[in-house]
Amino acid sequence: MKKKVAFYTLGCKLNFSETSTIARSFVDEGFDRVDFAEAADMYVINTCSVTENADKRFKSIVKQAQKKNPDAFVAAVGCYAQLKPEELAAVDGVDLVLGATEKFKITDYINDLSKNDFGEVHSCEIEDADFYVGSYAIGDRTRAFLKVQDGCDYKCTYCTIPLARGISRSDTLENVLKNAAEISAKNIKEIVLTGVNIGDYGKGEFGNKKHQHTFLDLVKALDTVNGIHRLRISSIEPNLLKNETIDFVSKSNSFVPHFHIPLQSGSDAILKLMRRRYLTNLYIDRVAKIREVMPHACIGVDVIVGFPGETEEHFLETYHFLNELDISYLHVFTYSERDNTVAAEMENAVPKNVRAKRSKMLRGLSVKKRRAFYESQLGSTRTVLFESENKEGYINGFTENYVKVKAPWNPELINTLHTVRLTEIDEDGLVRFNFVKTEATV
Repeated sequence: MKKKVAFYTLGCKLNFSETSTIARSFVDEGFDRVDFAEAADMYVINTCSVTENADKRFKSIVKQAQKKNPDAFVAAVGCYAQLKPEELAAVDGVDLVLGATEKFKITDYINDLSKNDFGEVHSCEIEDADFYVGSYAIGDRTRAFLKVQDGCDYKCTYCTIPLARGISRSDTLENVLKNAAEISAKNIKEIVLTGVNIGDYGKGEFGNKKHQHTFLDLVKALDTVNGIHRLRISSIEPNLLKNETIDFVSKSNSFVPHFHIPLQSGSDAILKLMRRRYLTNLYIDRVAKIREVMPHACIGVDVIVGFPGETEEHFLETYHFLNELDISYLHVFTYSERDNTVAAEMENAVPKNVRAKRSKMLRGLSVKKRRAFYESQLGSTRTVLFESENKEGYINGFTENYVKVKAPWNPELINTLHTVRLTEIDEDGLVRFNFVKTEATV
């Protein structure tokens, strides 16, 4: 009988792409991959350390695995496993904890899958995480997350990612193009580029700081790969999103008009405390440039509330900055103290109830911004890629500029592209449409 292995991923798109690569290594070793809700011989949990909640959720996920099979072998990998391996190893039921470099060799660390009395730890010093492992994830058959870069050389005062993932390093351009071609050969219509700091792409291409390629080179090369209908840039730092890249995306064959650009604060004083590498003026310029060449583009923003020293005036500065900016939605993060970061030692901590209130205000602003963006798109003709899930009798899809649409469930629409005219916003906030062509365009 083949052994069964199941996976659970916490955190970002990058983690999902790496889980997929790790899962394929198990299949190559003769395992059957099953859903995490099923009984398995081994459970692998890919952890995240960005927020407090991700830390807390780990224990409950281990318990879920133990309920399905009390004798199952449980392994923890990922960022939290690198930062606090001993803490994870001490969780009841955990047998193996692997750090940043070891996780991709997980099958080398397992023998007969018999339970350990104590969690076994194999975790490198983060300085040793200086080589690159490429990966991509195939999610719901309609899109894939393609990792192009790992690690970060930035030293933002709130962030543990450099401690968890090491220095900035990149895949070779040749390998990225090979992976993209493999994905397109599987009839997947959309590729989302992912990494820790993808605008830094090129650095570390040869295992050192020398590089011959830039993010713009990567974008131009991917635009020539046959069979890819859509390429989406995930999250890119404003100081690394150059005007040349924005111009190229506006004219490209495959790149869609959608940018997700971390801001973190609309107050220059707080940006300086965070040690971000730009101020609000640069951010305004980036948004203005996108709007100049792609007026219909979707622009998403990351923002952190409750950073140490953020006064009510600082927060209102952020609120008004975002309210006046021509953006489409927000991802709001409530600041949480992380061990071994500069910010955790800062004075003037914001009370948690104040953080929660500010977070709620910005989430409300995000709803307003998304609604306004959707309203601006009504009457326009767009292309929709349909998803694979039946959601209470409806099928969802996304336009190239990230408007979420809905239609009565029709399995024939799955993973097809259709030209539509956006007509109205439904009561759940999603957009209804009429088909411009009845046949799939692909």
